[in-house]
Amino acid sequence: MNYEANRAADHVDRGRENLRDRTPGADAGPVVEAKGINFGLRSAGEDLHILKDVNLAVDAAEVVAIVGPSGSGKTSLLMLLAGLDRATGGQVLIAGKEITGLNEDELARFRRNTVGILFQNFHLIPSLTALENVALALEIAQPKMKLPEIREAAAKALEEVGLKERLTHLPNMMSGGEQQRVGLARAMVTKPLLLLADEPTGNLDEDTGARVIDLMFNMAREQNTAVLLITHDRQLANRADRKLTMARGQLADLSEQQ
Repeated sequence: MNYEANRAADHVDRGRENLRDRTPGADAGPVVEAKGINFGLRSAGEDLHILKDVNLAVDAAEVVAIVGPSGSGKTSLLMLLAGLDRATGGQVLIAGKEITGLNEDELARFRRNTVGILFQNFHLIPSLTALENVALALEIAQPKMKLPEIREAAAKALEEVGLKERLTHLPNMMSGGEQQRVGLARAMVTKPLLLLADEPTGNLDEDTGARVIDLMFNMAREQNTAVLLITHDRQLANRADRKLTMARGQLADLSEQQ
């Protein structure tokens, strides 16, 4: 790991501690901030403008929901904030550190120490059990942590999402809803500064979905985690501290319009 990568990680680690110690409502700056974000692709000789001058800030212990039609740019924004894609203009800051200019190695280290991601399509490793999928995320984020402690924390995370009886099951032995809950446990186990969730209740029944929602809100409050989620679930969106809408690549705050 090069010097700049270490500096970036150290800066975020200091920001993490400051934000973790912060009480909700205190002015310590946002966990994640997007400033004038633009994102586009070139397809069939034409420029596609997916995000247009998007501005966003999410504080510690705050839950923000983004709603909007499919294809409006919601998932693209999450991928940019996670450092999984690069904006064509603007800035992304996490704990006050700009990540826009980090290289791939620096971004990988940043993500594993700072961001939890719940993907809509799970992205579980098919050859690993539920316990191993969750434990691997923690092992990567905390390489000095002992294996028994890692496995204990992974088992606890799976128990919290109602999968105590599925620890040794491979992904192909679980339903879509169960796989999504493994994904949530994996995102939660590292106690990230920022949780990004793409349709977290999309494959869940009503009761399980309600439990997952409670877990995410508890995570925000108890760990001072900033939570940004994409959802078509009106109940979930209305429960968030703020509700934003994305349309044609532009973001608006519905909370201010109510």
